[in-house]
Amino acid sequence: MSLRAWAELLRVSALFTVPGDALAGAAALGVRPNRGTALAVGASLCLYEAGMALNDWADRDEDAVDRPHRPIPSGRITPGAALTAAAALTATGLTLAARAGRPSLAIGTALAAAVWSYDLHLKHTPAGPLAMGAARSLDLLLGATATAPRTRAPRATPARPTPTPPPTPTPAHGRGRPGGAGAVRKALPAAAVLGAHTVGVTVVSRQEAQGGSTLAPLAALVGTAGLGVLTGRWRRGTPASAGSLAAGGLAAVYVGTAGRPLAHAALNPSPPLTQRAVGGGIRAMIPLQAALAARGGAAGTALGIMGLVPLARTFARKVSLT
Repeated sequence: MSLRAWAELLRVSALFTVPGDALAGAAALGVRPNRGTALAVGASLCLYEAGMALNDWADRDEDAVDRPHRPIPSGRITPGAALTAAAALTATGLTLAARAGRPSLAIGTALAAAVWSYDLHLKHTPAGPLAMGAARSLDLLLGATATAPRTRAPRATPARPTPTPPPTPTPAHGRGRPGGAGAVRKALPAAAVLGAHTVGVTVVSRQEAQGGSTLAPLAALVGTAGLGVLTGRWRRGTPASAGSLAAGGLAAVYVGTAGRPLAHAALNPSPPLTQRAVGGGIRAMIPLQAALAARGGAAGTALGIMGLVPLARTFARKVSLT
């Protein structure tokens, strides 16, 4: 088994679309990325790669007909090795999420469940695109809960040595607890935007092998335009700032990255153009994440996310995104 085969199985060129989820989640809280954010990024990368390996394991019979060059049907990676990698990466991802706190572990577990449910059952059902959208939304929420500041729980100290009722136990005995529910509420709008984009890309991807669908890329194009407007517009009642201006520009980059190949696929829904539309939708996640971060007031984080674009392009020339 070569490194090239594993790079193809795990779609390493698509990995650069993952860190922005956690960073956008942190920006939604108005908090700078911290150790928890780094743990969330690591967990996200592991769970994303687990999904890639599991996807090819589940599709090995179908790929033997439509994509015989893929690592498993071509014999370069065995089905057992792919399934083992998926399980190990899932366990590693959940371990990293647990280190970021209980709320992050809960979100990470839901994310892992969405990934495995999609690959093993939901992919070819009407619920498939929704499951993929939920997975991306949960990934952003994972970054938010992991980044959320921890609050100190007060210790109970009796004022005088008189009999008093036993103190109510506090979580972690004062070591702090993550504000998970509040983080989820604040990051939910950004998570919904990212999830909606993912639903559109997934719907189009169902036709990438055979082509023939004009409606799917056209609907995704309309959705992309709507999400771009929603993400890039200023918030009413707030003054213009570097973040709001950057959000508008990055939203335009997002619409251009995803919209151009979608328009081509809508005009000519051939397999090659449909595959390009799917690839464009995947690449567009980076400027979308950056726009969401800028909208949250984190212009510096948005710039850092956009720094992943040239890396993604370089690796995409070597390993296909789809």
